[in-house]
Parts: sequence; structure tokens; C-alpha cells
Amino acid sequence: MNAVARGARAEWKPLYEAVRDPWARRRWRAVPMTLGAVCLTSVTQVVQNRSWGYGPVQALGAVRAEDPLGLALLRTPLSLFVPALDLPVWGALAQILLVFGIAELCLGWWRTLVIAYAATLAGTLYARVGIALGPGSPLGLPAADARIVDTGPSAAVVGLAVFLGWRYRAYVTAAAVIVAMVVEVLLKDNLAGKEHLAAIAAVVVLCAVAEIRGRTRGPGRPARGPRGGTGARLRRGTRGGTGPRPRRGARSATKPRSRRTAHAPGPDRAPQFRSSD
Repeated sequence: MNAVARGARAEWKPLYEAVRDPWARRRWRAVPMTLGAVCLTSVTQVVQNRSWGYGPVQALGAVRAEDPLGLALLRTPLSLFVPALDLPVWGALAQILLVFGIAELCLGWWRTLVIAYAATLAGTLYARVGIALGPGSPLGLPAADARIVDTGPSAAVVGLAVFLGWRYRAYVTAAAVIVAMVVEVLLKDNLAGKEHLAAIAAVVVLCAVAEIRGRTRGPGRPARGPRGGTGARLRRGTRGGTGPRPRRGARSATKPRSRRTAHAPGPDRAPQFRSSD
């Protein structure tokens, strides 16, 4: 049992510490984007189950591979928050609240949205490629999948989980997510499962780009840190970052004083004047 606890601590400690501090300071105020996503998903679920709302939701957020590419790209952002009609909505809400919330606490709201959208967009574009390849290819899809409505946050959730696992060294967790998606495709070869793999591939590329950028920064180049760090101390110090900081008002050792200022009385030699009273 101790070995399991040590393994869990080593796996999730960096992620736990990244989540703990902002949550302890601000609580729910630290995840406004996640709360907004949960509310938006709830609203679209309620609206699309009404006779008057199904059409507008489909027109704004339903993506199909048979749709024109430009129209599909316009619908893709909202499609992330449109729950699938054949799945329970509480599953989508739980995924968004947990995974989006952790990602927003660790990465910030705009990085979370970028990664989520990249994963969803990868799945949307893959559907077109898979249908073009056809069912005879291992990566192909049958032509009937072009009419399937492709919505929901699952691809974004999978992508965010893999990215967080890489970012905070929870490699076992990230690998478990990838293996689970592969097993899903092997057991049930459908559009959703293969789109999850496409989302994982897109996030792996993002991780590789981030890793390369971190290495190209170079060992001699200091990382940009918070205010008051090493860089700030160098900027506030003398030129070149070495030597003592000159006192304010001190004269330069290389600049000679003029003849007038050489004999000017200092503060201690100022003439004394007495009041006439």
C-alpha cells in the first residue's frame, strides 16, 4: 500500500500543487471559463431538445463531414459545447467541469481553449480524411460516417488530459488515456474513437513543439521569470550586471569637475544667515 501511495504521489504531486494554490486563493473565481462552458453546454442541451430550438442549434453547432469545409470550421467552436443527443448530458458536464477546470487552474483560460479547440479541430478534419481514404484503409472511414453529427467535448477532454499529463510529468496517466482510446477503437471501430486518436495526435505535436522551443532557448539564456527575479535584479543593477550599484547623485570618477563647481560650498559649508529679528 505504501508503494502505491508513493507512486501516486510521484505521479500527481506536480499537478496537485499546480491546482492547489490558485484554487485555495480564489475557489470558483479561478475557473470562470469552465463555469461558462458548463452553463453553455447546459443551455444548448435544453434548447436542442425543444421543438423550436433543435434547428438553430444544428445550424450553429452541428458539424458533419459532408458539410462544406468553411461552414464546418465556423461551426466547430460551438460544436464543442453541443452535447451528443445519444449520450447522457451529465457525462459531458462532468468532463468539462473536471478536466477543463483542472486545465484552467494550471494553464489559464486561453491556453485551455486553444488546446481544446486544436484537439476538436483535429478530429473534425480527420473525419474528412478518413472518409476520403475509405473503409479499406486502417485509418479510413465508411462513406456513411459523412452524415454523422459530430459534436461534444470528448475530443477536447482527451487532448487536455494528455497535455496535462505531459506538462506535469504524469506520464503514466497520459499513457493510460492513450491506451484507453486505442482499446476503444479496437473494440468499437467508429468515428468518435478515431477522432479521439486524431485529437491525441494533434496534442502530441503541440507537446513536441513546446519541448523543442524549451530546448532552443539555450542553457545560457535565463528564463523569463516573475518581477523581482534574476532578470529584474540585473536590470536594476549596473551595466553588465557586475559590481556594486552606484549611489544616486554620486559623481563619475572619470568626469572632472568644472572650476566653478570645484569651489562651490557643499551642504556643510553653506554660509549661515541670521534673521534680522
